Amino acid sequence: MKLVLKNSEASANTRLNILKKEVPCLDAAWHYHSQYELLYISRSTGIRFVGDSVSQFSPGDLVLVGPYLPHLWRNDANYYTGDDSVNVKTIITKFNKNFIGEGTFDNTEFSEINKMLDESKFGICFGNDTSRSLHNEIIELADLNPALQSIKLLEILNKLSTTNDRTILSSSDMRQYTSENSDRIDVVLKYISDNYASYIGLNDVAEIACMTTNSFCRFFKKMTNKSFTQFLNEVRIRNATRLLIQDNLPISEICYIVGYNSVTNFNKQFKQIMSCTPKAYRESI
Repeated sequence: MKLVLKNSEASANTRLNILKKEVPCLDAAWHYHSQYELLYISRSTGIRFVGDSVSQFSPGDLVLVGPYLPHLWRNDANYYTGDDSVNVKTIITKFNKNFIGEGTFDNTEFSEINKMLDESKFGICFGNDTSRSLHNEIIELADLNPALQSIKLLEILNKLSTTNDRTILSSSDMRQYTSENSDRIDVVLKYISDNYASYIGLNDVAEIACMTTNSFCRFFKKMTNKSFTQFLNEVRIRNATRLLIQDNLPISEICYIVGYNSVTNFNKQFKQIMSCTPKAYRESI
């Protein structure tokens, strides 16, 4: 998963681009770009990485990502089997801040939108109620002519800026302005997301990154704002929450499926990350 600077400016419309995706999987690379991105998932499941945030995503996921903030929506394993019957439905809206006119959002009447755009440097996830209320408007965006797309996006941003049904994702400013070390973090993140269900030791990932363990620990902390162990636990627990919701598997079995060899440790890590036990989480859903 290479951390890639995507050149959205090469597209025909440098201010606003709306793409409807129906493909077997989402991007395979941890990446960033100079535009804002409003990403809406209507069909897909997996793990979402935004800055230092690691979360499960499912249909209805609606997130605003600011410029230069690394992010990745990585699907569950069944999306990578080549089965055409398993695909993703996503609306990706990329826009520059001046998509409706230079300096528009500096005007007082757009202050709430401007504030939200500034907050998006951490990534913003909108709740299910907001997502459902905007479903049709977002889905229809790709089919509008360019003028109506700009008008409708402005309307959507206004609605999003006035709702309290939203969560800031990254705990710190993780924006990237250089691709230095991107190859290393790309290889490491891909290895973790592909092998989290197996034993992964610090020596294993340090070797993959071609670094000593001490150097790797400093490097990983700098790139993700988390220790390797903390990051691995979050990936495992987020996958466990998906299984707790979707399947009727015993909790003890889910523990081993996501990579733990001790139910006690699984329960401990789950409670630390989710603030409740696996049993309580399943019952609440």
